[in-house]
Amino acid sequence: MQGELIVFSGSSHRELADGIADQIGMPIGSARITRFSNENIKVKIDENVRGADVFVVQTSCPPVSDYLMELLIMLDALKFASAGRVTAVLPYFPYARSDKKDESRISITARLVADLLQAAGADRVLTMTLHAPQILGFFRTPADQLMAHPILIQYFRQKDLSNAVVVATDAGSAKFAGYFAKRLGTPLAVIDKRRTDDSESAHSVALIGDVKGKNAIIYDDEIATGGSIREATRILRDFGATEVRVGVTHGVFSGNAVETLNAANLDELVVTDTVPIPTAKQKAMKNIQVLTTAPMFGEAIKRIHEGRSLSEMMET
Repeated sequence: MQGELIVFSGSSHRELADGIADQIGMPIGSARITRFSNENIKVKIDENVRGADVFVVQTSCPPVSDYLMELLIMLDALKFASAGRVTAVLPYFPYARSDKKDESRISITARLVADLLQAAGADRVLTMTLHAPQILGFFRTPADQLMAHPILIQYFRQKDLSNAVVVATDAGSAKFAGYFAKRLGTPLAVIDKRRTDDSESAHSVALIGDVKGKNAIIYDDEIATGGSIREATRILRDFGATEVRVGVTHGVFSGNAVETLNAANLDELVVTDTVPIPTAKQKAMKNIQVLTTAPMFGEAIKRIHEGRSLSEMMET
C-alpha cells in the first residue's frame, strides 16, 4: 500500500487539475512556481510529501517546452523531498507526433521526453490517447494510456445514429475509428490522406466506404491546424454526406485552426479538455462542445493508488 495520496498541478491546465482533485475529493497540493526575469523556473513544494503517493498533472500546450521543463523541475523537487512514488499525469503527451525515425538525422523526441521524465524522477506515467501507442514502449517504468473512447461514445450515443457512419481521417486511424464505429453500432469509412512535407497540411484523395445521404462522424486523436478535418469534410460532402460531425480527444487548435475549422462548416465539433482552450478561441469556434476528462483521470488515479486495474475503465 502506498503512502498518502496527494495531487499537485503544474501551470498548464489548472482547471482540469482542479476537476480531477474534486473527483478524488481532495484539494490540490500546495506548491509555488516562480519564473524569474532570466526565464529560469523555480518550484517549491510547500507541504510534507515524505513517503506520499504523489500525482502531478501537467498537460502539453503552449508554451510546450516551458511547461515540460516546469514538470521536470517539479518531479525532481518531489523526489528530493522524499516522495514515496511520483506519477506524471500528462493528459496530452508532449512531442507525441515525433514517435519514429522517418527521416535521416532527426530525433525521436517522444522517446527523449520519456527519458527526461524518468531521469527527473517519474516512477510512473499516466496519459491519454497517444498519437502512437508504441510511445508506451519508450518507458522503462510503468506507463498507462487512458482512451477517450468512453467519453466520446457516451456523448454520441445520445444522438440519432440510425443513419450515421464513422469516418477515419486516414488509414493510420482506421483501427481506433473502427473500434469507435463498433461501439456505436455504425458502419466505417476511411479517407485516403496523403502528407508530403512538414507543412502540417495533408490532402484527401479518395474515400473507402459509403457516406452518400448519411450523417458522418469523423473520429481522430487530435486536431492541430484543422487542415486534415477541413479536407476530410470537403471529400465527405463531395461524396454526398448530409451532415459532418467531428469527435476528437485533443483539441490543440494551433495556427489558424479556428478560421480553418469555421470555414469547414461542421455541424458539430466535439473535443475533450485534455488541452486548455482559451475562452476567446472557444467562443470564436462554431458548434463546439468540450467534454471533461476529469472523472476518468480522477478514477484512474484512485485505482493506481489502490493498486487496482485500469483496463475495465475502457469498457463501454
